This record gives sequence, C-alpha cells and structure tokens, in this order.
Amino acid sequence: MKGFDRWLVFFLLTSCLAGCSIFGQTTDVPQGSILFQDDFSDVKSGWDIWNETTGSLVAYSGGGLRILVREPQFDYWSRPGKRFGDVRIEVDAIKLDGPDDNDFGLVCRYQNRDNFYAFLISSDGYAGILKVKDGQYQLIHADQMEFSPAINKGSASNRLRAFCLGPTLVLYVNGQKAVQAADQDFTTGEVGVMAGTNARPGVDILFDNFVVIRP
Repeated sequence: MKGFDRWLVFFLLTSCLAGCSIFGQTTDVPQGSILFQDDFSDVKSGWDIWNETTGSLVAYSGGGLRILVREPQFDYWSRPGKRFGDVRIEVDAIKLDGPDDNDFGLVCRYQNRDNFYAFLISSDGYAGILKVKDGQYQLIHADQMEFSPAINKGSASNRLRAFCLGPTLVLYVNGQKAVQAADQDFTTGEVGVMAGTNARPGVDILFDNFVVIRP
C-alpha cells in the first residue's frame, strides 16, 4: 500500500471546535458530546480536495466527500484539519464504482503522511486496523484483513465507527464489532477518511455524515 498527502506540511491547528486544543484534549466537554460533524453540504467546510492528472480525485460530490483512486496499489485520504486525542469517529461509506477488492474507512491520530492509524473495510467483506509509522504500512489487529459478516458487500452502504481510546483501537461496522488492536505510538492527531486500491484501479467511494464524538 502506498500513501499520498497533498498537504504534508500544512496543518490546520487553529480550526478545532470548543473543547478541543491543538494537543487533542477534550476533557472540558461531557462524554457523548459532538466535537465535530460534517454532512459535506458546505463545499467550503475545510476538507482537503484535489484532482490528479491520473484521473484520481478527492472532491465534494453528491452531498458527500468522494475519493476516486485511478492508480493500483495506492491510497488517498482527506482531513478537515481537526486534531483530537481520545475520540469516537463515525461515517457512512458507499462504493460508487470499481472493484470490491479495495479498502476504505476512517483515519485517526494522523501526525503526517507517514504516521497515523486507519480503520478499514473492503467491499468484499474484510476489515482491518492499519498503522503507518515512518512510512511503513502494517496491519496491527492480525497478520491480514479479517472477514467480517457485519460488512455489507458490493455497493451497499456501511456505517463505520472507530474508537481511539488510549492504546485501544476498535472498529465497528453497522453496529457490530469487527476488529480490535492495541498500540501506544500515537496518542493525538487529526481525523479523516481514506480509500485505496489493491491490484485493480478505479475504486470510487463516497463518504457522508462524518462525526467525531467524545467517548
């Protein structure tokens, strides 16, 4: 897997909502409080967007945030510039087109393009928790993506929920626990969404109803 980040150096550290500092502290808001949410109806809400000469793009589209990946073995991600510590992140995701052998999901504790966690599923029914450290990609829940009956396959919509609680990382799909891991390397960072390809290009994912909640 390869990573891409148009905004490697640019961090929007001043855009946290009330109850969120640039160090990800949210202790001054009650549990269950919404720290950030976006239904992507406002195309100026701050997510990274771009178009590549390859035809790949990240764009506001159809009332959501669309990630289209035209290159094989490649990932794109986007972030709204919000930085947190312990959070619960949720999003709706649907495959618009492309192979079912793909990956897409949520990003947590993003430091830069070479250091972050990602909570991923595939349209053929597999789930995993990815750690990127110093540019090296590693699944940390198991040796490979695990099949989950909770995933709606193909072009059906899936509701993803990721918990980043201290060293505990958990992915739920459609209300059911899919995979869990433990890691202590990243304690705060930005949140976002991600989609990518394996051998076949053309993965086209639409994200909607993104929300960050204090767990």
